[in-house]
Amino acid sequence: MKRKALKNLIAAVVLLVVMAVAALLAGRWLLQQPLQVTAAGSVLVRAGDSPTRVLHNLEQQGTLHGARWLGLFWRWRWQDPRLHQGEYAITPEMTAYELLAHLRSGEVIQYRLTLVEGRTFAQWRESLSQAEKLDNDLAEFSDAEVMEQLGFAGQHPEGRFAPDTYTYTYGIKASELLRQAYQAQAKTLESAWAERATGLPYKEPYQALIMASIIERETGVADEREEIAGVFVRRLQKGMLLQTDPTVIYGMGERYQGRITRADLRRPTPYNTYVISGLPPTPIAMPGRAAIVAALNPAAGKSLYFVAKGDGSHQFSNTLAEHNRAVRQFQLKRRADYRSSPAPRN
Repeated sequence: MKRKALKNLIAAVVLLVVMAVAALLAGRWLLQQPLQVTAAGSVLVRAGDSPTRVLHNLEQQGTLHGARWLGLFWRWRWQDPRLHQGEYAITPEMTAYELLAHLRSGEVIQYRLTLVEGRTFAQWRESLSQAEKLDNDLAEFSDAEVMEQLGFAGQHPEGRFAPDTYTYTYGIKASELLRQAYQAQAKTLESAWAERATGLPYKEPYQALIMASIIERETGVADEREEIAGVFVRRLQKGMLLQTDPTVIYGMGERYQGRITRADLRRPTPYNTYVISGLPPTPIAMPGRAAIVAALNPAAGKSLYFVAKGDGSHQFSNTLAEHNRAVRQFQLKRRADYRSSPAPRN
């Protein structure tokens, strides 16, 4: 009787060992199984998703096997059910264990959006609407409503946001990105204002921001920004009209179709600096840091005029007579490859 009981015990132990070994081998296979994908892709983790839910979804899609066991392994290995929201890259060479480790790392796919200096808020809104995987929660709002949603009610949006390349992840809202850009621009303006030159014709930082936007639209040549700023500052100090085409274009809005006529230069708008004195009421584009610094640190000199030379740079003149000669040289005899701004960068 005792011998039979011993045999049964030995058999049970052997069975348990065999089952344990089989379980270990099965678990090892499940961890080392290659993902059933034929091309690089991604796994989406939404807010509140658990590892078990994500793995179950992948099993339903046929991407892997043994989701329940892999979920148990996650709990045993890391004792933490939380996942970072976002998209995780996967490749055909990746194993199930590598996927688990990747999910655990929180290294989600990063997207990039470049908001270019010199462009308008309307153009930026178009860029936001086309940005990959960005939640454009501001699409249905007017410009005024956008500023209200961002917490800056009553402010005109033009010029208020810093041009830069912004990185974001799946699920980030356009409003979050714009708040970041607003804060960056405010910080840049505050810093530049604190280090401004003396004797400038600005009563407040916002006027310098307006000037910076004009400088940004007038030239893309880095070495010219301070000199152009000097021309405009001296004009303001002498009570001269700024007479800058980009302000006319901005005031024309959708009427602008690529060229300005003499009638456009005479037509009054709040932005037509051939008609109004001083600065326009708001910026006309998004100025970058260099343009803001130039507006607050203009180059010394006597020039009061400039004209595009056709290669993207400008000819500066101290007197109207000199300017008229430059106009005849560069404007009235334009080459076929004439440019008023630098050639686009690739």
